[in-house]
Amino acid sequence: MLLRLAAVLDPDPDAAVPRIKAAAPLPLRFRHDGAFKILQVADMHFGNGATTRCRDVGPEGGGARCSDLNTTRFLRRVIEAEKPDLIAFTGDNIFGGSATDAAESLLRAISPAIEYRVPWAAILGNHDQESTMTREELMTFMSLMDYSVSQVNPPGFLVHGFGNYHVGIHGPFGSELVNTSLLNLYFLDSGDREMVNGVKTYGWIRESQLAWLRSTSLELQKKIHAPALAFFHIPIPEVRGLWYSGFKGQYQEGVACSSVHSGVLGTLVSMGDVKSVFLGHDHLNDFCGNLNGIWFCYGGGFGYHAYGRPHWPRRARIIYSELKKGQRSWLEVDSISTWKLLDDEKLTKIDEQVIWRHSTGDSDHRVYL
Repeated sequence: MLLRLAAVLDPDPDAAVPRIKAAAPLPLRFRHDGAFKILQVADMHFGNGATTRCRDVGPEGGGARCSDLNTTRFLRRVIEAEKPDLIAFTGDNIFGGSATDAAESLLRAISPAIEYRVPWAAILGNHDQESTMTREELMTFMSLMDYSVSQVNPPGFLVHGFGNYHVGIHGPFGSELVNTSLLNLYFLDSGDREMVNGVKTYGWIRESQLAWLRSTSLELQKKIHAPALAFFHIPIPEVRGLWYSGFKGQYQEGVACSSVHSGVLGTLVSMGDVKSVFLGHDHLNDFCGNLNGIWFCYGGGFGYHAYGRPHWPRRARIIYSELKKGQRSWLEVDSISTWKLLDDEKLTKIDEQVIWRHSTGDSDHRVYL
């Protein structure tokens, strides 16, 4: 795999020798100002670059001249404007049916993160494996890429799928909590396509994954009761019910999920630390809604080769966490908020909301319509 990565980075056969990965500074930690910012990139659907056309764009989006390069340009704009501490690529990073070479497509898709030296984590969607690499090969490849904190699977656990792992965000340098994870991030593989009783459906998170999640959460909470966020691609069936109970943002298409109720929501509620889940998959949905005290938020369609809607800008989601300031040092996480950025002339910021505050000890359940 190292030889494969070297060959893609430098196509000269004589140069295809193992190379050292440029590692992210681990552990990841809050900044000196007590903040940590995550950029969620959902559904890039990257193909072959300049030769891969855009879908569902109006003349203002470039029309016939629009390509994957518009996706790359958007990612660069957001990185420069927001300066994220971590980028979370939440699946369908490449569109397998349009990607001639999966490895090359991935490197092109992720390249702005590497170019700006931003740590990044990725999970798989339902289209990534439709090109020239399996899901295991894709996760292995991404784990070896520069500045990636992605993992294939947790050591010591036998879990379903590929891309189930935990990333802890530690306290800032100089604080009393410098060696403590104050925000935990759980990444999960929600699968691709499955057959259930002879009927096609989308994948779902399995019991082995939930068992790992419960065990990991329990161990982490023995040290400190830190809030957590979860990231996976395919929404759970309960998200459909948010149409009736309220949401913030746009609910413009049916929730495409598995027919299987695998107990994800019940597990997350029982764990007690997960405050919000961030999803992809349904590109025309960008809403947040609350289910049993946990916010479920779509990233909204980011990529230009993904289906969308003309005159409805592509978008990115920002997740912003702030620590409480003590008399002498930074303390625990005080609040978590989120908003979206549109790929328009002004990179317009919309739908800002607080999804959790430490002072209340619970998610902010209010929905702003």
